[in-house]
Amino acid sequence: MKVVVDLNRCQAYAQCVYAAPDHFALEGAEVLVYDPAPGDAARAEIERAVQACPVRAITAFPDAAPGAA
Repeated sequence: MKVVVDLNRCQAYAQCVYAAPDHFALEGAEVLVYDPAPGDAARAEIERAVQACPVRAITAFPDAAPGAA
């Protein structure tokens, strides 16, 4: 899966950090760092983080099917 965070939209509410602490973290007061390519085992956590973001700054995309262009 691929995760994209619109850092211009992100307001550092950190709800994603609570929903998926192994994949999102705040460094300092407002710098969000995240895993842009978590494994499929993290899908449920990432989906919780997407839903938890109050400004909808997080988008998650499934991996493309094998052989897809």
